Amino acid sequence: MYPISVMAILYYLLIKPLSLLPWRALYFISDCLYWIVYKLFKYRTQVVNANLRNSLPDRTTKEIAEIRDRFYHHFFDIIIESIKLFSARSEEIMDRMEVTNPELLDTYYAQGRDLVICGGHYSNWEYVTHAFPPRVKHQMSAIYHQLKNKFFEKIILESRSRGGTLMVSRKQTRDGYYDTVTEPIGIIFGTDQSPSIAKKVYWTTFLGQETAVAFGAEKFAKERNAVVIWGDNEKLGRGKFSVTFKVLTESPVDEPHGRISELHVAALEKQILKAPAYWLWTHKRWKRKRKPGEE
Repeated sequence: MYPISVMAILYYLLIKPLSLLPWRALYFISDCLYWIVYKLFKYRTQVVNANLRNSLPDRTTKEIAEIRDRFYHHFFDIIIESIKLFSARSEEIMDRMEVTNPELLDTYYAQGRDLVICGGHYSNWEYVTHAFPPRVKHQMSAIYHQLKNKFFEKIILESRSRGGTLMVSRKQTRDGYYDTVTEPIGIIFGTDQSPSIAKKVYWTTFLGQETAVAFGAEKFAKERNAVVIWGDNEKLGRGKFSVTFKVLTESPVDEPHGRISELHVAALEKQILKAPAYWLWTHKRWKRKRKPGEE
């Protein structure tokens, strides 16, 4: 980890000024990154190629190459769109991410029911912390992993919480923070991260491969009897997105072990297969292998 002074300089001299550029200039930079970082330097192409071949075995070599090219265009767009969050107004982000059916959640708010909102690293996942709060009555929250570099942690938290989403650390979560909340709350989970060895996981098949799934979303849903919602995140065009809420289960406590995990895994898989270029293929999703005795 770089010293905080170096990270601060990087932020104030590069990242922050970039975030102030107009969208057209940022997308020009994204196009340059595509040609330099991907086409010239082949950034993580071995990982992406392996992930695509293993996940989409029915696609031809030509189709895989086309998906890979579209993915890298999208990948660099996501980078510059995330940088823009350091200065963009929440209203500006809301204009770029539509929520098609926020009224679906109103009944659960009236009933005092909490929500577990599941989604993946698909389309633009960074914008949901700005797009959800003004449209959803529940207090939106997300659990984050604390960073070693406190300066970067501070500016990232400021960026993600500016739209109204409450950022809660894993330590706060373990210490019982959510037990103190009295108003209906919606907890956002990125369900496709590769869990560390220490985490409790659920093993299933995802994109044709044996996959460890973090158990947090299912655990929270059962403990809080929270309605489990899938956020179907669709890319409409460059810089334009929409999210549609879908109910996975209203009765989590009645679901057998692993059922909630199976539901959100299936929802993500369906989304990816529909338009595979918009998932985060640079991620080493399958690095964890099942050990003897693991269920």
